[in-house]
Amino acid sequence: MDALQDRIGYRFRNPDVLTLAFTHPSMAAAKNNQRLEFLGDAILGAIVAKLLYDLYPGEKEGELARRHASLVRGETLTACARELELGKALHIGASETQSQGRNNASNLEDAMEALIGALYLDGGMQAAENFIIPRWTKIAQRSETPPKDAKTALQEWAQARSLPIPSYRMQDSTGPAHAPQFTIEVTLPGYPPAQATAHSKRVAEQAAAGALLERVSHD
Repeated sequence: MDALQDRIGYRFRNPDVLTLAFTHPSMAAAKNNQRLEFLGDAILGAIVAKLLYDLYPGEKEGELARRHASLVRGETLTACARELELGKALHIGASETQSQGRNNASNLEDAMEALIGALYLDGGMQAAENFIIPRWTKIAQRSETPPKDAKTALQEWAQARSLPIPSYRMQDSTGPAHAPQFTIEVTLPGYPPAQATAHSKRVAEQAAAGALLERVSHD
């Protein structure tokens, strides 16, 4: 935990809240990091919204919303977690250890959200902002124009060709409550459907949309 605090640039006054942020549900402890995930997700969303409001004064609501969705999505959080080596600090059960749980994208995303929640509880909004703003500003500035997510891009592709809006359906849901896996299928008339599996329905939908978009773009 000392090395982790060095990496994130913050020393916790209450080390217990930091330990809780990295206690995975597989530990079967009385408390785990799920409540902190909930808190951290909300804190991140608010800070990133204000960050984008200040960075891009000329952009409209829809453009800011696309940037926001890109910055708070699971893939972005997981990438930040890997950079900070959050997996090394995770307290996980034997089953998660055997299945490479320290490198699992869902676990890393959750740990990042929980860490942000812990920073807020320990040091208030200022501590959370000091952690988030420098990192997420760099990510935001990588894209000069608002990014389009795969679902938006696929829908625009379909509408440009007078096709119906793509339809998404959950095909399967597996795994334990703390590490679910969702399989989503997307269909578009005249084209074979595409499927993707991920730890959340949203991520699976985006992955499926990306797979179908790549397929139809090549046809």
